[in-house]
Amino acid sequence: MKRPWPATLFGRVALIVCGGLALAHVLTFWIILRERGDAGQTMMRAYFGRDVAAAVAILDRVPPAERPAWLPRLARQTYAYRLTDAPPADPVGPEVQWMGTAVADVVGPARVGPVGRSREGTLVLPLRLQDGAPLWLELTPRQVIVSRTTIVLLGLQFLSLALAAWWAVRMAVKPLGRLAAAADALMPGATAADLDDGHGPREVTQAARAFDAMQRRIDSHLAERLQLLAAISHDLQSPITRMTLRTERVPDEALRAQLHADLAAMQSLVEEGLAYARTAHASREPPCAVDVHALLDGIVCNAVDAGHRVTFRGESPLTLVTRVQALRRVVTNLLDNAIKFGGDVEAAEVAVMRRDDTIEISVRDRGPGIPAAELGAVMQPFYRVEGSRNRDTGGTGLGLAIAQQLAGVLGGELVLSNREGGGLEARLVLITAQDRA
Repeated sequence: MKRPWPATLFGRVALIVCGGLALAHVLTFWIILRERGDAGQTMMRAYFGRDVAAAVAILDRVPPAERPAWLPRLARQTYAYRLTDAPPADPVGPEVQWMGTAVADVVGPARVGPVGRSREGTLVLPLRLQDGAPLWLELTPRQVIVSRTTIVLLGLQFLSLALAAWWAVRMAVKPLGRLAAAADALMPGATAADLDDGHGPREVTQAARAFDAMQRRIDSHLAERLQLLAAISHDLQSPITRMTLRTERVPDEALRAQLHADLAAMQSLVEEGLAYARTAHASREPPCAVDVHALLDGIVCNAVDAGHRVTFRGESPLTLVTRVQALRRVVTNLLDNAIKFGGDVEAAEVAVMRRDDTIEISVRDRGPGIPAAELGAVMQPFYRVEGSRNRDTGGTGLGLAIAQQLAGVLGGELVLSNREGGGLEARLVLITAQDRA
């Protein structure tokens, strides 16, 4: 079983601070009770012997018939006098024997018996008057109590300290939440606001300043890399075109066909490279409302018109505020993969459904699938799976990378999984409740 430990840093720090304050208040309360008990014990030791001796002296001088009337006057808050023989009592420890000793020091030891404890739990001190009449003292030890006002004040003190601790912990932890949110929102081409606003503790502003600098360096490196990729892909188009024209002069028809196939593969790779470079700017597309069902139906119809076997099913209508061109490119890339690698075994399938606050778009095929260990790696740029999903089938290694990149721009998640009976399912999960403006 897991320990009941909060999952967040705020919860853990708040629990430690408030728990420490609660423990400190409990110890303070216990110290107050102990001090009050010790103070009461000291005061009682100081006056108990003389007070009892004075009461005994009064009863000695009062006629026996008037003694019962004097008993309420002589009683105190914690002890009272009884004009009878002392009841049976059990011996007690030395911690209360001082009561008998204190009285015996004043009235004499011959008139004082040992302190005992009755069956009712009270202390019994046997005494004798001068005329031999029995007298005993019933003592009820004072219970150390704390007034309601004291308890209320201690509670208010703890509440104020807990609120102050909660506020301090919140101020200390809040920048970490902003830092985590900024890290999650970090993506190529996205313009993020600086975290360093000049407020807060020095350590927090230093961390925010360092994160802002790191973000700018990452943006710079990514922009440079994408610019280089776009430049190379663009510049390769001209020599590929010239080579295509020159291959027409090759007399050997079989060799000419092979050269054309190689140049077509190079052209496809260049176009995919340009498309991948353009994904960095997909976040600049303004979101707008779109009927996802109608959008997917149009993509599937285009594939069917091109002679491919594709089926479509899903709910209608499904309205979503998103970046339409980016969504269209993701689904098109996934459908192209399904058509390319699924072959003629079975028609590729596109499905869409709503689940709570998400919309799931699935593209399925009955091709060879992808080894489980490579499901994550295939979404990296230029990664090709050995076997039937390799370059020989026309793959460039950028289709899924582009889809993965654009899924992040859409605020969604792209998940690949192998189907039972063979084939691959690519599932795009989009959050409908998220503000994409």
